[in-house]
Parts: sequence; C-alpha cells; structure tokens
Amino acid sequence: MQQKKKTLGEFIIENQTEFKYSSGELSKLINAIRLAAKVVNHEVNKAGLIDILGAAGDINIQGESQQKLDVLANERFIQTLKNREIVCGIASEEEDDFIAINSHDNQHQNKYVVLIDPLDGSSNIDVNVSVGTIFSIYRRVTPIGSPVTLEDFLQPGINQVAAGYIVYGTSTMLVYTTGHGVNGFTLNPAIGTFYLSHPDMQFPESGNIYSVNEGNYIHFPQGVKDYIKYCQMEEGDRPYTSRYIGSLVSDFHRNMIKGGIYMYPKSSVNSDGKLRLLYECNPMAFLAEQANGRASDGFGRIMEVQPVELHQRVPFFCGSRLMVEKAESFMSARK
Repeated sequence: MQQKKKTLGEFIIENQTEFKYSSGELSKLINAIRLAAKVVNHEVNKAGLIDILGAAGDINIQGESQQKLDVLANERFIQTLKNREIVCGIASEEEDDFIAINSHDNQHQNKYVVLIDPLDGSSNIDVNVSVGTIFSIYRRVTPIGSPVTLEDFLQPGINQVAAGYIVYGTSTMLVYTTGHGVNGFTLNPAIGTFYLSHPDMQFPESGNIYSVNEGNYIHFPQGVKDYIKYCQMEEGDRPYTSRYIGSLVSDFHRNMIKGGIYMYPKSSVNSDGKLRLLYECNPMAFLAEQANGRASDGFGRIMEVQPVELHQRVPFFCGSRLMVEKAESFMSARK
C-alpha cells in the first residue's frame, strides 16, 4: 500500500520545534508565502490567456524594465503578508525602499522581516520558460514595539532564520530551509495542496554542469575565463555540459538535483556583479549550504558579507561544493 505523502502544512507543524524561536509566527509566515505562491502560480499559468504578458512600461529601482507579471507578483506577495499581520516589514526587489508594517492589534510587536524577489527570471515569461520567487526571512534586530528600520534588513546572510524559493515550471515546487536541511514540496493543482516530494535535498559533491551567460565571456575577469576553459577541456570527466536558463531559481534547482555550478561574476559591464545580495544571493546561499553545497563571491562566503544598502549587488558562485572551490582557486590565482 502506497504511503500517504505529507502536506506542507503537516510538515510545518511537525517541525515547528526546530525553529529557534518557536512561538508560531514563523510557521504562519511560511504558510502566508505558501498561499501567495498558489495565487501567483495561478496567474503565471494563465499568462498567455490574458493581457499580463510583456513589459509594464515602468523601470524598477534596479534600472530594469518591469514586466506586467513582476508588478502583479509583487502586489500579491506584499498584500498577502500585510493581510496576515505577521511581519513588521517587507523589502522587495521591485520597491525603492522597504515597507514598514504596523499591525492594528499589536503596535510594532511582530518579530520578522521578509525580503523577496517576487518573480525571478520574469523576462522568460513571454517565451514560456520557468520562472520563480525567492524569499528570505530574518528576525528583526531593533527593539520589538518600535518601528522597523533599515538596520533590520541590512543583516548578513548568516542571520537568516528561513529562506526558500518557488519554481513555476512543468510542476510548481516550494523549496525551503529553516536551518535544518532543505525540503521540496510539489503543488497538486487539482486540490491546491503542496506535498513533500523531495525530502532532504542535497547537492552532489561535484557535477558536470556549469551555468553562466557565456555571451558575456569577453567582459569576465581572467579567473572566470580560466575556469570556463577548464570546464571545456577534454580531460577526465570533462568537458562539462553548459546549461543556462537565465532564471536563477531554475538554474539553481536543476544544479541542486543533478550537480553543477551557477556563476554570475562581476564584469567590465557590471563591476559589482548583477545579482542582488539580499533578495537573491543570501537566500540561495543559505539553501546551498543547508544542502551540502557552497556559495561564494569568488573569494569568500557570501553569507558573511555585511550589506551596506538594500539593493546591493555582488558576484555570485553557487552549487556543488567541489566545483565552487575549484572556481575559487582559479579566481585566487588571478587576484
């Protein structure tokens, strides 16, 4: 007889004692993200049927053209988190500044802040390629009872209490960690329930996939160029396979399952890198480390970088531990 799969709700309840502060708010917060993910999934899946494809006509704080689904996903996640009255602040990649939230019932009593990339890889929507949502959760550092400040958001990744992503692909999956391993849940669209489908996810120690936008090769630092040439050499288990989707969530998810490295280095075009430390790199680094992987800026641990601004960019190397360490060795040799 086939064993009944555990739902995300059941899993959260069973593992609530693993949370550092087991008072229920973090469980409610992950449940709120689960609800918003189902709403956004519904919108993504009908994107070709209604007028939500293409650019919205606005430029976000990153200087990037906002897609209509970027705006929609941003609104859905922010509204869901606000309505549940369980966070004291939200920072989004799509917003210029953080959003302070003062619950009506308990004046500034909520303990957590959420940082979110509502729709990672949204430029892929128009061509029906997988996109995702990335989230990161911190416990506030300012006194409870006072308004949230920028200081609550500018925390290094090592302070995260939870992080995860939702990938909207051939199936929709929610993958998250609270510092006790990584677990993946697949949505059954017929009944709207996430079921535990990928328990205790782990990066293979090494792999044969490298993910980087090779169109930017000419702009990369010499250490990155050397590592790419190493990946392409016919020697031992190489050459590796090049796979790059252009959606961090999708590339990360594939590499975690199959083994590989994802790279978005700095370049002569983007001197600080392109990915955002708080919305993309820190949450993915937390997941990677919890899944036996490694995340680096090319020289050191991403999660130890002290943020200095909300939309800070950094170089990013992430994936199977031995592959990231090898890339770092090429970087150090050209330092």
